[in-house]
Amino acid sequence: MVIDGNGTFVSQRTFPVMARIRPQLTERALVLNVHDTDASLDIPYEASTVRERVAVRVWQDRFMARDEGDAAARWFSAILGAAVRLVRFDDDVTRLASKAWTLDADAPTQFADGFPLLVTNQASLDELNARLEGKGAPAIPMDRFRPNIVLSGLQAFEEDFIDTLTINGVVLRIVKPCARCPITTVDQEHGTRDARWPNEPLDTLLGWRANPRVDGGLTFGQNAIVVEGVGGELRVGAHADVEYAFADDFPD
Repeated sequence: MVIDGNGTFVSQRTFPVMARIRPQLTERALVLNVHDTDASLDIPYEASTVRERVAVRVWQDRFMARDEGDAAARWFSAILGAAVRLVRFDDDVTRLASKAWTLDADAPTQFADGFPLLVTNQASLDELNARLEGKGAPAIPMDRFRPNIVLSGLQAFEEDFIDTLTINGVVLRIVKPCARCPITTVDQEHGTRDARWPNEPLDTLLGWRANPRVDGGLTFGQNAIVVEGVGGELRVGAHADVEYAFADDFPD
C-alpha cells in the first residue's frame, strides 16, 4: 500500500497515474513496472532487513504496517510526483471487515478498502456497455471495476441476489453491494479519463444502480468473504455453485 506523509493510504482517486503501475509475481519478488516506460522496482518477498513499523490508516481503520524503505519510497514518489512511501501488511496485525455486514463473522482483510474479495458478473458489464453505447459513449472493460472474481452464465445483475458461491471447495458469502467511486472513470491502461466522457460509467449508473442499502451509492459488483475452505485455490474457468438469498435475509 502507498501512503502519504500522514500514513493515510493513497489510490487512483487522488493519483490516476497509479493505474499504469503493473504488478508481476515472480518466484522471489513482486516486480512493478510502469506502462510504456523503463521504470521498474523489485520488492523481494523475504525481507533482507528488519522493517520499521509505521502507523497507517485505511478509511476509519488505523493499524501498524511495515515500511518498505527509502528506495521504494523514492520510486513511488517519482512516479506519483508527491512524497509517498510504500508499506507492507504486518503479519502481526489483524484487520477485520465490518461486522455490520459480515453478520458478526470474523473476516480478515488487509489493505483493501473494506473487504477481501469483489465479485462481478460479465452479463452485468454487457448490460452497462449496452447502455453506454446507446448514448454514444464507448464501452468499457471489466478492469474498470478491479474485481477478484468475474462470473459468467448468469443474467445481468443476478449477483445482487446471491448468498454464497462455492468454487473448488471454497465457500464465499456475498455480504455487501459495492458502491463505486471515481476510479471507475479511469482508463486502467493509461491512467487517464476520457476527455469527452470523463464521468462514465458513473453517469450511466446514476439513477439506475443507486442502492439504499449503501446510502444511495451507485453499485456494481458484490463484496464477499471466505466462510469455508481457507487456503484453497480459485482458478480461471472453475465451476461455481450458486445459492441465492431472499430480501429478508439482507442485513439492515
